[in-house]
Amino acid sequence: MSAEAEIQAGNRFRFGANWTRFLAVLDETRIADAETSLRGMLGVMDLQGRTFLDIGCGSGLFSLAARRLGAVVHSFDFDPRSAACARELKRRFFPEDSAWQIDEGSVLDSQYLDRLGKFDIVYSWGVLHHTGSMWLAFENAIGRVANAHGTLFIAIYNDQGWKSHAWWFVKWLHNRAPRFLQGPFAITITVLTHVLVTLRQAIRLQPLTAVTGLFKAPPRGMSTKYDMLDWIGGFPYEFATFEVLVTYFAARGFALRNSCRRTSLGCHELVLQRASCAD
Repeated sequence: MSAEAEIQAGNRFRFGANWTRFLAVLDETRIADAETSLRGMLGVMDLQGRTFLDIGCGSGLFSLAARRLGAVVHSFDFDPRSAACARELKRRFFPEDSAWQIDEGSVLDSQYLDRLGKFDIVYSWGVLHHTGSMWLAFENAIGRVANAHGTLFIAIYNDQGWKSHAWWFVKWLHNRAPRFLQGPFAITITVLTHVLVTLRQAIRLQPLTAVTGLFKAPPRGMSTKYDMLDWIGGFPYEFATFEVLVTYFAARGFALRNSCRRTSLGCHELVLQRASCAD
């Protein structure tokens, strides 16, 4: 089933439409923040001489960041509008550049992936848990990592127990609702969430923590507004604990090199390297 067919059936969020709107606020500061994020997590100054696969490229921001850091980049996304966003960024910053290729494709399509070959860095931030088959997506992503010095950089939603299952239901409702109700639904859930978080922090005698969080610049060059829309609507939706992820990838020959572990809402970030290349 195509991305548009899944959207119409209420089984998928309009990721591409959200990223299209995000491009209107993308500026040099956000791009620089994305580059800083990549350098920091990967532990490098640049990506010269490296190949970089962006699975589920979304807005194309991190494909752009990797290309500006010197990588040869291949981007793809299941949503045609997301792939179009990446093409727009390429048009703006790297027109006619043969070192940045962009496709429409699915991480669940093994035949498509086999044609791509292998890459020094396989990157998929906040994507594989939105495929509807997260564990198959893991396996297919692993298959694209180069055997020598290969790195996998993923971000996956934290399993918060009953809270994650409640959020699954919220996301399901959002995507099943008529389109004209989805905006008001997202606003209502956002307001309720912030109210509940503020009340919780007030009970802990830390009300300013929640309030200041509303005005804090989002990391990685992202946008609070469009991140929140993605969070409320982002469906399909799966999740895993940090321990499960580390154990799963260790069993497949990957050692953890860097990470950002979530204890509540958000994504675990894991930078993994094939164990044969580990010290």
